[in-house]
Amino acid sequence: MPLLTTTIGAYPKPDYLDLPDWFRVGGPSGEDPTAAYTAYLKAAPADLEAALDRATREAVAEQVAAGIDVPSEGELRRDNYIHYHCRHLKGFDFENLVEKAMRSGAWTARVPAVTGPIAAGAPFLVEDWRRAQAASERPVKITLPGPLTVADTVADRHYGDERRLGAAMAEALNVEVRALAAAGCRWIQIDEPLFARYPEKALAFGIENLERAFQGTPAGVRRVVHMCCGYPDKLDETDYLKADRSAYFDLAAPLDESGVDAVSIEDAHRHNDLALLERFRGTTVILGAVAISQTRVEPREEIQARLADALGHIEAARLMVAPDCGLGMLDRATVGAKLRNMTAAAAALA
Repeated sequence: MPLLTTTIGAYPKPDYLDLPDWFRVGGPSGEDPTAAYTAYLKAAPADLEAALDRATREAVAEQVAAGIDVPSEGELRRDNYIHYHCRHLKGFDFENLVEKAMRSGAWTARVPAVTGPIAAGAPFLVEDWRRAQAASERPVKITLPGPLTVADTVADRHYGDERRLGAAMAEALNVEVRALAAAGCRWIQIDEPLFARYPEKALAFGIENLERAFQGTPAGVRRVVHMCCGYPDKLDETDYLKADRSAYFDLAAPLDESGVDAVSIEDAHRHNDLALLERFRGTTVILGAVAISQTRVEPREEIQARLADALGHIEAARLMVAPDCGLGMLDRATVGAKLRNMTAAAAALA
C-alpha cells in the first residue's frame, strides 16, 4: 500500500471569492484582517453562500484530483482557523479589538478579547463539513483550533489564567467534536502550533486540554493534532522566528501516550532529526513533505528520498504525508504542482 496523504487545513481562495482573510489582507503585519472580515460580513453579498459552497467543492475536488487520500475542508469560510471558530462562541468580543504580541513575540496584531465565560452555541462545523464531504467519496477532514493556540491569539480579559481559559475552550470545542463525530466525520484535527512554541505549557496543561476537547470521541474517528512551527508573513521568507524544533522531541512521548491517533509535524521547510519518529511508538505521524510558504515546487524525487529516509525510523502503516501546514499563502497552480509531486512520491514508496 502507498503511504496515505492528506492536507492540513487552509486552501487558497479563488479569485471570485473576495472574503478577507489573514493571507489576503496582509496577515499580522498588514491591514487589520479581523476588522476587515467583521466589516465584510455585515454587508456580505447575497450570493456569498453560493460562492462559498462552490469554492469548497472546487477545493476538495482539486485535492482529490491531485491524489490526496484525506482532503481538508479547505477553511474557505474562515478569516483564520482560530478566530472563525471563536466568532461562533459566547464570551468573545470582536468589536473592540486589543493589540497583542503573540507567538513568542514573532508578530503583533489586533485580536478579539475574551470578556466573559466561553461557551459553545449551536454546532456549526457540521454543516461546513457536510458541504465539503458532498464533493467527494473520500473522507474529508475538518479542523478546529486548539485551546492553547486560542489563548495566545486572543486577549484574555476574563479568566486571568491560561489553564482555565484553555479548559473552557476545550469544553466548547468538545461540543463541536462530538457533533461532527455523530454526523459521520471520521477525521477531526485540532491545530496546536503553540505546543511547539511553548512546550512547557503543553506539558503542564496543554495536552490535558487537548484530550478534554476530544473527550467522548467514538471508535472509528481519527483524532489528529497538528503542530507546525510558525507561519511567515510573506512568501519565500527564510529568516523568520520559528519555534525551536527541539520541542518536538520534548512532546513526542507524552503525545504518544495521550489519546490522539495522529500527530502532524512539519519537516519540509526545516528538516528534523528523523530519530524523532522513533519516539512515536504507536501514534501515526503525518510528516510535512512540502513547504507552504516557498514558491519553489519540490521535485518528486526529492520528496521521495526524504520519505524513504523517514521509513528507516517508522513503519509505513504509521507514516502519512502532508504539506507542512495550510496552503493559503500560495497560488493554486503552485499548490497543485506541489501536491501532485507529493502524492506521486508517496505512491512510489508502495
